[in-house]
Amino acid sequence: MTIVMTGADELRARAGQVLGTTDWHEVTQERINAFADATEDWERLHVDPERGAASPWGVTIAHGLYTLSLGPKFQYELFEMNGHSLALNYGYDKVRWLNPVRVGSRIRMTAELLAVEPVEGGSKFRMKQTFEIEGEDKPACVAESLFAYFD
Repeated sequence: MTIVMTGADELRARAGQVLGTTDWHEVTQERINAFADATEDWERLHVDPERGAASPWGVTIAHGLYTLSLGPKFQYELFEMNGHSLALNYGYDKVRWLNPVRVGSRIRMTAELLAVEPVEGGSKFRMKQTFEIEGEDKPACVAESLFAYFD
C-alpha cells in the first residue's frame, strides 16, 4: 500500500519509523541482461548461464548494483510525495552486499526512515533500505539512501 503525503512535513513526522515493505520483484535473466547492456557490465557470472552453472550458486546471479538500483523503484511503491518543489537523490552511505541474488529469485525492500536533517529550503532524509531475498535468512543488500525534498 502506497503512503500518499502532501508536503515534506508529513515525511519528516515519520522519522524513526518503518515506511513499509514492497511487493516481491522477480529477478529474471532478461532483467539481468538488460542491466548488463545498460551499464556495459557483461561479467559472465551475470549473463552466461553456463558460467553461472559452474559457480558455487549453480546459476547466474544479479549484479549487486542491479539490486541497489531497485531502491528508487521500491521507494515509489512505498510512498508518493506531493507538494514539494524539488526532489534530489543525494546518494548512498554504508552499502553492503551480503547475499547473492540468484536468477529466478524474488526480492523486496523494507524502508526505515532513520533521520531527517535540515538543508537550505528543505530537508535531507536518511533511509535504511533492506533488500530481502524470498526464502533466505540473510538479506541481499543493506544500504542507507540519502535524498532531499525542498519545500
